[in-house]
Amino acid sequence: MTIVVTTPTGNVGSRVTRLLVQAGVRPRVLLRDPARLEEGLRAHVDAVPVDLTERDAVLRATEGATALYWVSPPTGADDPVAAAAELGQTAALAVTTHGIGRTVFQSSVGAEKRSGTGDIDGLARTEEALDAAAAATTGAGVCHLRCGYFTTNLLMDVDALRAGVLRTPWDLDAPMPWVDPRDVGDVAAARLLAADWTGRQVQAVHGPADLTWRQVAAVVADVTGRPVLAERISDDDLRASLTAAGLTDRQVEAVVGMAAGLRDHDPEDRRTVVTTTPTTLAAWAHEHLRPLLAA
Repeated sequence: MTIVVTTPTGNVGSRVTRLLVQAGVRPRVLLRDPARLEEGLRAHVDAVPVDLTERDAVLRATEGATALYWVSPPTGADDPVAAAAELGQTAALAVTTHGIGRTVFQSSVGAEKRSGTGDIDGLARTEEALDAAAAATTGAGVCHLRCGYFTTNLLMDVDALRAGVLRTPWDLDAPMPWVDPRDVGDVAAARLLAADWTGRQVQAVHGPADLTWRQVAAVVADVTGRPVLAERISDDDLRASLTAAGLTDRQVEAVVGMAAGLRDHDPEDRRTVVTTTPTTLAAWAHEHLRPLLAA
């Protein structure tokens, strides 16, 4: 079994890599700088220096793969939707060129809309490309992990949380699925290790509960001992903050479009025992946010 893992140092990919090693598999991990791997894991993986935007290099690195964990990471491209779609085409070409039997793709809630969700539209294009590749490859399967909102996104605005504000462009009383990326890694690893499935499958990864932004603020306040209130910002305010952070106009609109596209969205993938994962926001915040906000 040769399992190829992309983004092995990311929040999800690092978990996938560790679980595969613990399961007795020696994964082939693709990343720009192998020195970024956790030191203790280096002897247990085959690290291949690869830039995922270089199609020929990806094709060489995936030769002989029986399974593939694919993430389309941010590239810094001016048009992030087009860039993600191009990465998806590369993954699909690897599947058809090498006859890869199982592909697990890290997608998102909202990709089922296929358009109108900004950044997520690039993931939708990737789902379509991988669907076509699996259909064209005898005995192949693809599983799209439609993930909820990552708890780690809270780390993007620690200064505001320290000041007692949780800003969001979404309705403060609209519930969303919140998930620890490590739990996504658990599901991804299980899918990669299971060898008895084919065809197109979708598995949502919803975390343990849907939470409103007011509830999230209350959890963070309770765990950290700091007062935190949720505050809704307008799309124009979001644009201004992203522009001030140095994003290009297209990059800004991709993020704003994602926020707008998920408002009032009724997810195709319903919460079930299969989609529900265990790590609560409180448990995650105690480990990751509490030390930062206590500093």
